[in-house]
Amino acid sequence: MTDERERDGLPSPRRPRPLRPRPARRGGPPADPPGETAPPSPPVPQSVPATLVAAERQILEVQFKGLRSDFFVYAGAHPLGEREYVVVEADRGQDIGCIKRAAAADELSCGGGCDAVGHRSVPEPSRQVIRRAAPADVSRLLQLRDQELEVRRRTREMVTKHRLRMKVSEAEWQWDRNKLTVYFTAEKRVDFRALVRDMARTFRTRIELRQIGVRDEARRLGGLGRCRRELCCRSWLQQIEPVTLQLAKDQGLSLNPSQISGACGRLMNCLRYEHSVYTQAKKRFPAVGKRIRTAHGEEFVKDWDLFDETVSLQNSEGELRTLPLAELKDERRAARRAETDS
Repeated sequence: MTDERERDGLPSPRRPRPLRPRPARRGGPPADPPGETAPPSPPVPQSVPATLVAAERQILEVQFKGLRSDFFVYAGAHPLGEREYVVVEADRGQDIGCIKRAAAADELSCGGGCDAVGHRSVPEPSRQVIRRAAPADVSRLLQLRDQELEVRRRTREMVTKHRLRMKVSEAEWQWDRNKLTVYFTAEKRVDFRALVRDMARTFRTRIELRQIGVRDEARRLGGLGRCRRELCCRSWLQQIEPVTLQLAKDQGLSLNPSQISGACGRLMNCLRYEHSVYTQAKKRFPAVGKRIRTAHGEEFVKDWDLFDETVSLQNSEGELRTLPLAELKDERRAARRAETDS
């Protein structure tokens, strides 16, 4: 009898054959009984290679020339530490920087102190650390730093040639020489399109001209301040905030710009971060010009010294005396008690 599938031109399905027990081998284990299957044998333990070990993810703050820094993510079997040179992803290429801070990616979170929205995880940076820098990579970076002096000199000659009113501050090569960044200062906007074309023909790379302010220029170049120490913006100050003349008035300083200006010609940054100290001190000292009652009668507050913790008083006859702040408080309390008793 012909099957219907054979009439349609399809092969007929094969009938399943009955299972038969396999004969036992000589010296081997007995054959499986019919209708039963042996349980699967446990896998043989093998050593896991080091490449398959889960990599630890880190968030690294990498610092480049001129205190320029950025955040990168790294995933590797061996974690990186501070002060290590690494090769990172850069604009259309690669660059080398030194690790300033390193932290595990799982430990980074915002506790809600910045915008009070609650605890949440911080998004990872988009760029990654490619690898740890080799000694040859660092040596090449140092060679580029030496060449930047010549680049800056030739760039200044081109600026003079094109008669542009701009001051070239610094030049910075990217490690793979795919980009050359030149920093400059100018009072107004500068049309440097012809200069960029001339530099591209000379250095045969991508040119980026970046205009910065005089504060940023001092931060990149460094120097000594009026206190004979390294500039705060270069040594430890993370962010430059606006400084106004009102800060100098609150601190009782001279309003002469030459006396309160830094190396950049702008008001010194210390006026900003020291302002809170003077603000808190005003709450402890009596206001200048205020009439107060002491053990010597009514006197006027002539001046006070924050660091010596002293106050200068003047009576109605014009006599001046200076006493510690703690002693002045005791005199005022004694004068108030005398008025209450009377």
